[in-house]
Amino acid sequence: MKVSKKVQELAPSGIRAFFDLVLGMPDVISLGVGEPDFVTPWHIREKAIYSLEKGYTSYTSNKGMPELRKAIAHFLEKRYGLSYDPEEEILITVGVSEALDLAFRAILDPGDKILIPEPSYVSYGPVVDLAGGKPVYLKTHVDNGFKIAPRQLAETARKGALGLLLNYPANPTGASYTKSELQELANVCVKNDLMVVSDEIYDELTYDFDHTPLATLKGMKNRVVYLNGFSKAYAMTGFRLGWACGPAAVIAAMTKIHQYTMLCASITGQMAALEALKSGFKDVVEMKREYMRRRRFMVESLNELGMTCHNPEGAFYVFPSIQSTGLSSLDFAKKLLQKQRVALVPGVAFGPSAEGFVRMSYASAYENLKEAIVRIKNFLKDT
Repeated sequence: MKVSKKVQELAPSGIRAFFDLVLGMPDVISLGVGEPDFVTPWHIREKAIYSLEKGYTSYTSNKGMPELRKAIAHFLEKRYGLSYDPEEEILITVGVSEALDLAFRAILDPGDKILIPEPSYVSYGPVVDLAGGKPVYLKTHVDNGFKIAPRQLAETARKGALGLLLNYPANPTGASYTKSELQELANVCVKNDLMVVSDEIYDELTYDFDHTPLATLKGMKNRVVYLNGFSKAYAMTGFRLGWACGPAAVIAAMTKIHQYTMLCASITGQMAALEALKSGFKDVVEMKREYMRRRRFMVESLNELGMTCHNPEGAFYVFPSIQSTGLSSLDFAKKLLQKQRVALVPGVAFGPSAEGFVRMSYASAYENLKEAIVRIKNFLKDT
């Protein structure tokens, strides 16, 4: 049977391809998958269970439950002073992953260029490619905290681009942007008429300064498709609930695609999300406090081992250098797994500029992190 040439040429996920090696291996400490190790707070799970017991098992509106869209609008207004019409400017999606796919299929014509900072999350380039666009990567460097510079953005934008895909705090580097840094990027976007798809799923896991949604900055609200969800901050990955906010015309286009493909997000997940917004913020604060403790331990420990590691400003990843070992990131990851049973992600999975680094998730129990550091230390002694 015939398979699309575009799909045949699409490379498999560098993360999943590596973790196929982990399956079935005993005594592995995994620092690889980007998923909270916390269980979804009980009161949120209880709400999902109760909704099933009450018989909430139907479809919802394609856009998502009106109550949830209104709750998101209220939350964004209260949290960030960001105003969206819940009827025309908010769409509930099956995670931010679907929202990304919908956004690019809604805005891209064949050959349109989208600028993507690299290292980048593994799905960004492929999603743009599958939508008919052309991903153009902006290489970042550890010396600048893995952030794109306004001049770099301006120089690339002038060569012709429809938009920018910005993820902050970023996976895999943990890089984020202060309000003043974002304003400089926003000025470039306005001057060059760039649309922005802004993936801010890790917003509540910003540690050293307050998170600023890009859409709140002058001149940006009408050119930003703002994506967020419940997976990371509320530890609700399995509920698959995200949202997209943006100009009514773009949200309408995304909804049109959504209604022909996914139809609607799970009503059970939406009921749980309502509870998360209503009374889940205390849980977010407590989980964030623990992530900060783990971040400090990992950064200090890795630097002591000679694996130079910048301090991530958000998310739950560290991105240390392995250049001192002389190994490629893939060889480092494979040998560490084979010899010491520690799984992490080779940097090359996030693009060529990420070679020489590895990604470790500290969304793992503190004791696991301590044992992982001991094993990494033993590995380095023998390398």
